[in-house]
Amino acid sequence: MFGSLTNKEIEELLKRQFLGRIGCHTDDLTYVVPISYAYDGENIYCHTHEGMKTKMMRKNPNLCFEVDSLENMATWKSVIAWGKFEEVTEEAERAKALRVLLSRVYPFISSKKMHLGEQWPFVPDDLNSIKGIVFKIKLTEKTGRYEVNDEPWYYNNIKG
Repeated sequence: MFGSLTNKEIEELLKRQFLGRIGCHTDDLTYVVPISYAYDGENIYCHTHEGMKTKMMRKNPNLCFEVDSLENMATWKSVIAWGKFEEVTEEAERAKALRVLLSRVYPFISSKKMHLGEQWPFVPDDLNSIKGIVFKIKLTEKTGRYEVNDEPWYYNNIKG
């Protein structure tokens, strides 16, 4: 069975996940890239370094953001959101964004790219010591879909 997620389900999925995909477009080139993130109920916060996506987002700040949860190929949830890229450079706002990123729930095993700063997993006394680019995506629209396998054989044989 297919369906649409409620606003509450969309918010829960955005808050629970930590890996999404950014879609950006400029100069007749579309680029989709995975990124770790944190969501505070209003903005998607990310930490990155200089590269193709930052150059493209600065040129065209209109983005698409996607996140999903996959139990199996027949049971999943997906959220697509649109918004605007904003680089966070002002010290107090950058510190707030970094605190949101540092307070998210991480998987037990995570990659070095997800680690913020040299003192990982600890929060440094000086958040300015965390190098790199901090940005937010101010979400303007969200939609969500899901599929649940409702075949009787699935529940009898898989779900037990």
